[in-house]
Order: sequence, then C-alpha cells, then structure tokens
Amino acid sequence: MAETPKKIEQLTASVDSIRDAFEKHSYICNDQIATAVYLAFHLRKPILIEGPPGVGKTELAKTTSEMFELPLIRLQCYEGLDEAKAIYEWKYGKQLLYTQVLKETLDEVLQGARGFAQSIERLHEFGDIFFSEEFLEPRPLLKALKEENGCVLLIDEVDKSDHEFESLLLEMLSDYQVSIPEIGTVKATREPPMVFLTSNNTREISDALKRRCLHLYIPFPDIELEQRIIKARVPEILPKLRKQLVSFIHELRDIDLKKAPAISETIDWARTLLLLHTDSLDPQLVRDTLNVILKFQEDIENVDAEITTLTSKVLK
Repeated sequence: MAETPKKIEQLTASVDSIRDAFEKHSYICNDQIATAVYLAFHLRKPILIEGPPGVGKTELAKTTSEMFELPLIRLQCYEGLDEAKAIYEWKYGKQLLYTQVLKETLDEVLQGARGFAQSIERLHEFGDIFFSEEFLEPRPLLKALKEENGCVLLIDEVDKSDHEFESLLLEMLSDYQVSIPEIGTVKATREPPMVFLTSNNTREISDALKRRCLHLYIPFPDIELEQRIIKARVPEILPKLRKQLVSFIHELRDIDLKKAPAISETIDWARTLLLLHTDSLDPQLVRDTLNVILKFQEDIENVDAEITTLTSKVLK
C-alpha cells in the first residue's frame, strides 16, 4: 500500500482532528459522524449512511473529498441500474471499427497459416484483443479502483437500486475489486477508495451489504447543532434571527407533514431571509417564504393556519 500523504495523516490522527477539519470546511458534525469517518479511513471499510433526506449524508462524502483533496467519483443509484452503467461496458463502436479493419486485412492476417485450425487460432488472437482494457469503458466503480492515489466514491441513494445491484456491489465493498469475465479481476491500483453509501430508508438494505459496511445514522440535528450549521453556512445572519428560524424549523418538524424541512432547506431559508434584509421573523414574512422550506402544497396549507401561533412561540 502506498504511503499515506502527510496532510491526510495529520487530518486522520484522531477523531478530534477529523471533526475540526470538517468544521474548517463548514461541515458541522457531532462526534458520532467524526468517529465513523475516522474508523472508515483506518479500517479501510465503507460507510453506509442512513437517515432522512437532507440531513447531510451526501454532503459528508463531498466534504471528505475536499478535506482530503481527493477526487470525488459519484454513482447516483436508480431502479434498473446495472453493471454497464455502474462498473464497465465495452466500446462497441471501436470494436466494430476494428472488426471492419480486420476484415479488410484478412488475407494479411492469415498469410502463412496452414490449414483451417491454424487460421481459426490466429483469428482467436484478435478476438482476445477486442476484449482487452483498450476497448473497456470504465464506469464509476471501476474508475474508483483505477485512481492511483485513492478517491472518495459516493454511491448515492443505494436504496433506490434493485437487490440485484446490491449483489454487484458485494465484491467491491469487501475486497475493493471487481471481476470482469473477459479480463479477470481488477483490484484497486494502490490506495483503495473511501466509500460512502447513502440511503433514505425507502427500502430495507440487505444484510450482506450491511455486514461489509460501518453503519452511521444521521438524524435531524438538535437546535444547538443546527444553529452551529447555519452559523457556518450563512455567517452573515444575525444571531437573534438564526435562533428564531432554527426554532421555527424544529416546531415544523413536530407537525405531521408529508416532508419535514431538512437542513438544506433551513440553510436556504436563512439565505432567503438574509436576502430580504430581515432581522426578525413575523407571521407575514413566514407566510410569504413558506414555500422555501415546505415542498408540498398540502403541507403549506396545513401550516398556514398555525403560522401566527408558531411565530409567537419562537419570538418569546
């Protein structure tokens, strides 16, 4: 294994150093998240991150990539995803072109061949060339293995893929390698990738996949942590308004909604209020900007009648 760059070695010296490094990159996390990243790096294990949408699962992988100065390779999962889109596929156009060239030079290729068997043997040699790395189109998983100095591999929303795709991932997650029938096994070049898998819990992930990963659940943050996140992401906002808007968001999350506002929506709302030059919440302002934090009209209508009461609560 290649020697770990000195900067990464310093960043991963302890859980505290990782947490501090995240904070410098405006990703405010708790000890549980920092510990998971610390263990993932030193144990060379993937992390399966579960939790509601918008709590920072994808952002954790992106920030780790920035923090370690490693390329980020992202695979967005969806129903029907297969190895041709996730691991590799053949460059069929190039194969076809070379086949045509071979046909045109067939006499030269077979020159000197004695009998049918020897002719077939020579043609087989060319068949092997067509299924070599030169004709291989690497997709995200194979690209991640080929990164010489390592990378961060984000397998996003793995719960949206099929169970069959999970089976394709098992070899990659346990041994950092993939098997290509025509070529053989391709292993990580030098440094294995740091792998982050995210799930919004739309379906149960298989035990086989979970066994290969460290597990991390990221819930909605408490009020104090969310205020620190807003301070890091929108530092210009006044402390009083920051406290009010975060408290309002937490009041909304206690209501039965189709989609509770996520951290990303809290950040968007903070930027919106900053843009409107406000220094305190009021019912009309909340009503006018409710579409920034609630994404379903049904939720907006349900909350609308409660706006005055909720605003009064957070202004106390």
